[in-house]
Amino acid sequence: MKKIFFLAAFSTIICFAEAQQLKTPAPSPLQTVKQEFGLSAIELSYSRPAVKGRTIFGDLVPYGKVWRTGANGATTISFGDDVTFGGKKIPAGKYGLLTIPNAYEWTIILSKQLNVTSPSAYKEDQDVARVKISATDLPFPLESFLISFDNILPSSLNMIIGWDRTVVIIPITTDVSTKVNAQISSLEGKADFPYFAAAAYYLENGKDLNKALGWFNKATEKEPNAFWIWHQKAQCLAKLGKKKEAIAAANKSTELAATAKNEDYVTLNKKLLATLN
Repeated sequence: MKKIFFLAAFSTIICFAEAQQLKTPAPSPLQTVKQEFGLSAIELSYSRPAVKGRTIFGDLVPYGKVWRTGANGATTISFGDDVTFGGKKIPAGKYGLLTIPNAYEWTIILSKQLNVTSPSAYKEDQDVARVKISATDLPFPLESFLISFDNILPSSLNMIIGWDRTVVIIPITTDVSTKVNAQISSLEGKADFPYFAAAAYYLENGKDLNKALGWFNKATEKEPNAFWIWHQKAQCLAKLGKKKEAIAAANKSTELAATAKNEDYVTLNKKLLATLN
């Protein structure tokens, strides 16, 4: 009897050990996304269920009810800076991302709750913001549930939620200009002032181009062989209507880039010169 008990116990231990060693693919795999945005980043964690021949919205995901916006664990999103999310101002921080899908319009919810995995766990009084976004039909099906970022600019991007043949797009913005200008102001007059970075920012964002040119001049004085700086300086001169100076700067950039065997900048300068000649 003792022998039988021992063998049964031993078999149980072996089976448990084998089960512990078995790893299989997750049916709704976790995805983590870190998107640089503004002066920080947005981080997202969610699981990606698949259609698998099922009817999704209005059936598997009911209309008019809170959805965890994924599968398995709760979906969360973190903002490194204050943002405007679908028109609502949101402080930097980590939030639960929930949704209420409907046929033509979704409610997107940012919540203080970070662990909502079922509608019964959701508490509306923990909402930080609710925004309503139109739902659009996709011309093609998405088999795996997707949350991604697109149209990424220095101070704005779109968060896209899509599955099966439905997509919703939430605009997100952040105030970059005020923060960058404050940094520039605090650094002006210092020996280590980042002339090129400041000039490139002004050029890229259509700010005071004469001031940018002054910084480009300082940058080329400090790094006379930096072909990338000469190229940006040429672009700045071109935008200021200083055609002759722009051609000279582009030629200088071409010469330096060729010496450095950087064909990319040789090509960029050729394209710029074609617009000036």
